Amino acid sequence: MLRGVFVTGTDTNVGKTVVAAALMIRYRDEAPLTYWKPVQTGIEDDDDSREVARLAGVAGREAIYDRGVRLAHPVSPHLAARLAGTRITVRSLVEQLNGDAAGDARWVVEGAGGVLVPINERETMADLISALDLPVLIAARSTLGTINHTLMTIEVLRRRMLRVAGVVMVGEPNDENRLAIEKYGAAEVIGEMPRFDPLTPDALERWARAAFDRNGVLFVGGLR
Repeated sequence: MLRGVFVTGTDTNVGKTVVAAALMIRYRDEAPLTYWKPVQTGIEDDDDSREVARLAGVAGREAIYDRGVRLAHPVSPHLAARLAGTRITVRSLVEQLNGDAAGDARWVVEGAGGVLVPINERETMADLISALDLPVLIAARSTLGTINHTLMTIEVLRRRMLRVAGVVMVGEPNDENRLAIEKYGAAEVIGEMPRFDPLTPDALERWARAAFDRNGVLFVGGLR
């Protein structure tokens, strides 16, 4: 059985990759971690695997599993695949792991966009999460609108019987939004991550070590 956590977001460009890198930093002393981005679109401009390696200060196949679908157009996976003359399926993504998921590694898997982003004409990112059977960490903005977006993401996951491991709010701290998400979503906000300027490995490590998942929720919930 695959062990680890799946990082999704309430939107695109919400901060999933930085959250994934923070996870690698926060828990690398607790367990062997491997990052995987199954689907990457807009690969010519964005390479999340390379960015996680830079921010978390990791390299090599043991820490970055750099296999998966890589597509040129910076659009939804189903459209990027169609434009490239190919088709993505959940089965093909899971099969890429083959025997590589064996052993002691815990996986930090980053999705593309949000949970209902289509992979093909009938499957979405939620179907991939279900196939991997991993608890889900939600990256959400801290600003206006986040309550609705985050609660909808939580509801979609739970309707599909998927486990919500927690929420990371990205941006300026907002106590009222955090309290609303925790109350109405019955989900713990395990981190409030600033928008780093500049975004450097040192800045991210300082935050991850000091303020990310202080109670070890993710270690108990999926990374142990």
